[in-house]
Amino acid sequence: MSDATVGFKRIPCPDCGGTGEVRIESENINENFEVEKQTVIAECPRCHGLGFLPPGAPGAPG
Repeated sequence: MSDATVGFKRIPCPDCGGTGEVRIESENINENFEVEKQTVIAECPRCHGLGFLPPGAPGAPG
C-alpha cells in the first residue's frame, strides 16, 4: 500500500517510531530472590498498532 492509495499523508507515530509496538522493560523477582528482566511488547496505545497517526488523532494533521 502506498501513500497515494491511503488518501492522507502518513505521519509516523512518535511514540512507537512507526512500528506499531511499544516495548516496556520489566523486572521481576523470582522465588530464589533473583532479578529476572524481560521485555513486554504491546500494541502502541497512541496509534492503535497502525504505526502512523490516523487523521483526527492528537498531533495528526487533518
